[in-house]
Amino acid sequence: MQVLKFGGSSVTNAVNISKVAAITAEAVKRDRTILVLSAIGGCTDSLIEAGRAAAAQDLRYLTIIDSLESRHIEIIDELIPIDFRPAIELKVKNIFNQLRDVCKGVCSLRELSPGSLDLIVSFGELLSTRIASVKFTSMGIGNHWADSRDIVKTVKHGDVNTAEINKTYSNIRKLLSSEKSRLHIIPGFISSDLQKRTTTLGRGGSDYTASLFAAAAGARVLQIWSDVDGMMTADPRIVPDAKCIRHISYKEAQELSHFGAKVIYPPTIQPAIESGIPIEVKNTFNPQAPGTYIESSPPETRGKIRGISGSSNIALLSMEGSGMVGIPGYSSRLFGALAGAGINIILITQASSVHTMCVAISESDADKAKEAADSAFAYEISLSKVNPLSVERGFSIISLVGDDMKNQSGTGGKMFNALGSEGINIRAIAQGSSEKNISVVVSSQDFNEAMRAVHKEFFGKRGERINLFIAGYGSVAKQLISILSEREDIAIAGITNSRKMLLSKTGIVPDKIAECLESGEDADIANFLSRAADMGLNNSIFADCTANGVVASSYSEFAMKGFSVVTCNKIALSAPLESWSRMRESFASSGKRILYETTVGAALPVIATIKQMVQSGDRIEKIEAILSGTLNYLLSSYNGTESIASLVSRAKELGYTEPDPRQDLSGTDVGRKALILSREIGILREPEDVDVKPFVPEDVEKLYKIAAAKGEKLRYVATISGTECRAGVQSLPADHPLAG
Repeated sequence: MQVLKFGGSSVTNAVNISKVAAITAEAVKRDRTILVLSAIGGCTDSLIEAGRAAAAQDLRYLTIIDSLESRHIEIIDELIPIDFRPAIELKVKNIFNQLRDVCKGVCSLRELSPGSLDLIVSFGELLSTRIASVKFTSMGIGNHWADSRDIVKTVKHGDVNTAEINKTYSNIRKLLSSEKSRLHIIPGFISSDLQKRTTTLGRGGSDYTASLFAAAAGARVLQIWSDVDGMMTADPRIVPDAKCIRHISYKEAQELSHFGAKVIYPPTIQPAIESGIPIEVKNTFNPQAPGTYIESSPPETRGKIRGISGSSNIALLSMEGSGMVGIPGYSSRLFGALAGAGINIILITQASSVHTMCVAISESDADKAKEAADSAFAYEISLSKVNPLSVERGFSIISLVGDDMKNQSGTGGKMFNALGSEGINIRAIAQGSSEKNISVVVSSQDFNEAMRAVHKEFFGKRGERINLFIAGYGSVAKQLISILSEREDIAIAGITNSRKMLLSKTGIVPDKIAECLESGEDADIANFLSRAADMGLNNSIFADCTANGVVASSYSEFAMKGFSVVTCNKIALSAPLESWSRMRESFASSGKRILYETTVGAALPVIATIKQMVQSGDRIEKIEAILSGTLNYLLSSYNGTESIASLVSRAKELGYTEPDPRQDLSGTDVGRKALILSREIGILREPEDVDVKPFVPEDVEKLYKIAAAKGEKLRYVATISGTECRAGVQSLPADHPLAG
């Protein structure tokens, strides 16, 4: 015996129901099958809406019912062969007439009792399963339809309907022994109490129905079919490279679900778990995918991390006070107050001194929780022994789940390191004594980045792809792209120039960039950053190949969005000290890096060498350097006959100059480089502290004659020391190191 359950997304329309029929037909060939179906997608919500409209004497309920009836008839017309249609269409019309009568009664009474609502929503599963039964009959597959209200019996626990196990299991076994059909079709979600009044099983009710049937029948497997490939290592909407978990234990699946994974709802599958029945999660729309197999002892359990789950819209409640120290009962009183208000506690942390206690709850319960706690501790608050409950909103929980994590040392450290490297602050930490999960609370603003960072730490592959986003498409960028064209581990995920921008999650083919960029979107660096961040790619690097000030001013935003930056643009590194310091702080706080080796010395490791010397304790007293390839070319090539203007043109053709050669000739470019070096050796200067003498052709012609007469050479030299930072043309002896 096997049990197959299909949710609403699997039976939304005729096409999907055909997929369900094909999957079930193959299953029936292997074994006797119990098929549990939900209502067609969206039907339950529409039925609730109709019931509420009827209670408000809003005749719109009739329109809602008419629309639902038309939808079901359309499914029949597409799904069922013509010879089988008349009987099922008549059956469906009769069911809808019964629904109208119920809603008419609600409308007359102006009241929608819980029992009436249960009766109204039960029509959804009755309809979907009746249609499915005829579909199988038309396929030549004999089947038996049973009304689950006659089988699943419930008792009330508070506001929740729970199966009366003994009676329900007895009814299921009687059904299976008396009806020998190869296929049993059962409406999910609906049931009845011991007085035969229609009830429903609440959230995940169809899963609960399937689990009850599997347990009572001693099924070899319970298959839950939905629209995902299985349980994932993380939410794929947040972590694009999340993987399907092939094997997982019952306890791990429950832990993942408790902290946000939505594939299963633990209370509903408890009957199957208690009976030791394996649960298989499969995808209706990708049945070839292996899915997730949930069992008591899956292979490769010890020490292995199974997945990461997260839940948002969390509030932190903090209770503290000197009166709590050494006094028993505060925790139980707080938990009792919250339980009395119907508030579920998701996570708990407490200081060993018992001076502070922190619990995480849903944000929607925050105000109610504060009122309940402050009321429970009103006396202690009046005596200042306990502070009024502090409520903070805007948090999320991330949980790392795996059986026996205690057998693998350093798991928590790896998680915290992954978050720390991204500059993400942890507000609270909790771990169960069984060490099946480690949970942390972070700001909701950091949630997506935190999920990706932790997932990368535990599930990322070595040699994982680097995703590069490039600003600029001039000579520097083109040369960079040419170098990267042979690197399979680096993908160009985005590029922007001054006019157009282009982004692709899968990567842009280097040879196609020029062509694709022309037809790209209008360029905007803020939009480029926002779109790049929304792609959620790990290992993202922004490469600035421009000399653009607007691009340079965006480095801090890139860092805070999770990008490291590589740049040859000197503007941000030579900005006023306040801006420069703010930028450096953004990289330090975000855990990202900025590399700017090529801002000074082209491809020579000048900055790296200086950094190493400073870090080793050396103090650099003075730097003299030729920092402009353009000016060095001009002065080395000038012989007193050819005009400097023609030399500038040639230098530009050779690619020596800045995009705007005037930055070279004015000395601005060298001044920026000198300022960068000054700051590297610990002398923090403002841009106006750099004394820059421009390269004036007329002056150079005069100086050349004087230098030539003395056997010396002209060079444009930057000098950086504790007392000066300047740049200008100097006449140097022929044997001077900079004259060579």
